[in-house]
Amino acid sequence: MDGVINLLKPPGMTSHDCVDAVRRILRTRRVGHTGTLDPGAAGVLVLCVGSATRLSEFLVESDKSYRVELFLGVSTHTGDAYGEVLETREPERDCARVEEALRSFTGRIQQLPPMVSAVHHEGRRLYELARKGVEVPRTPREVTVYELRVLRCQPPRVLFDITCSKGTYVRQLCHDVGEKLGCGAHAAFMVRTRVGAYTLEESVTLEELQEEVAAGRLDRVLTPGAEALPGVPDVEVTGTLRAAIVHGQPVPLWKVAPHLQVPPRSLVKVLDEDGRLLALGRAEGGKLKPVKVFRSPAST
Repeated sequence: MDGVINLLKPPGMTSHDCVDAVRRILRTRRVGHTGTLDPGAAGVLVLCVGSATRLSEFLVESDKSYRVELFLGVSTHTGDAYGEVLETREPERDCARVEEALRSFTGRIQQLPPMVSAVHHEGRRLYELARKGVEVPRTPREVTVYELRVLRCQPPRVLFDITCSKGTYVRQLCHDVGEKLGCGAHAAFMVRTRVGAYTLEESVTLEELQEEVAAGRLDRVLTPGAEALPGVPDVEVTGTLRAAIVHGQPVPLWKVAPHLQVPPRSLVKVLDEDGRLLALGRAEGGKLKPVKVFRSPAST
C-alpha cells in the first residue's frame, strides 16, 4: 500500500482532518499531505501513502491552479468568507479597474504571509497565534503568479482562474487586490483545480475512496510511486547497478541510461525490472546519485 491519492477535499475539513480520515479508511498511519488547502476551500489535496510519504518533499514543489470568487467591498480577518468582517465599503464596480488590479499581481510578487497561515514563527504556527489574538511581524516572501484570468466580472463578485507557485496565499492576494482598489475584498469561494499533474477531474472523494477500498479496488485510486512524478524521466537498473543504487552509491549515468539527455541536477526516477520505484536520483557530473532510496538493501 504505497503510492499517491488525488483526494477531493470537501469544504469545512482541514487538510489534517482529511489525512486522519484516509488513515482510518486505509488502516495505516503512514499517510501525509503534500501541502495544505484552506479549511474553507475545496479541491485537489495530494496525499502520499506508505513509503511514498517520502515523495512529499518533491511533490510539494508543484505549481497549483485555483478557481476563485473575489468578493469586493468586504474585508475579513482571514481573507475568506469564514472570517470575522473587519470593514465594509462600497465595492469597485468598474470591471476594467478590477481586471487591471488583478493583472498587476501576475509575475514575481512579494507577499506577506497571513496570520492564519501555517508559517512558523519561533516554533509556533501563525494560525495558532492568531487564534489567541496575537499578531507578530512577518517577512514578505517572493512567489510567482504564472497566469491570472478573469472569467466573469459582476461586482461585487468577480470569478477568476489563477495558476501560481507553491507558497502563494490566494486569500492574501484577494485581500491585497481589495486594498489596491481601495474597497477591500475577500475570497468568497475557492477550489483548487490542480496540483502539478493531479487534476480536479481525476480526484476522488472520501466516500469514493471508502467504496473502492471496501471492494478491494485500491489500485484504482492509488497511483504507484513509480508514476507519482509524471514528467520526471525514469531508468531501469538490474544486477550490480541495482545493488549500488539501493546502497546509496552513485553509478555512471551512461551505464544506466546511455541515451538519456537531462540537464545537470535534474531528478531521475530509478526503477527495478518490475517497474517499482527503487530510488530518486540526480544527474550530476556524469553520474546518477541517489538522493532518496525507497527499497532497503535486504530487499535486493
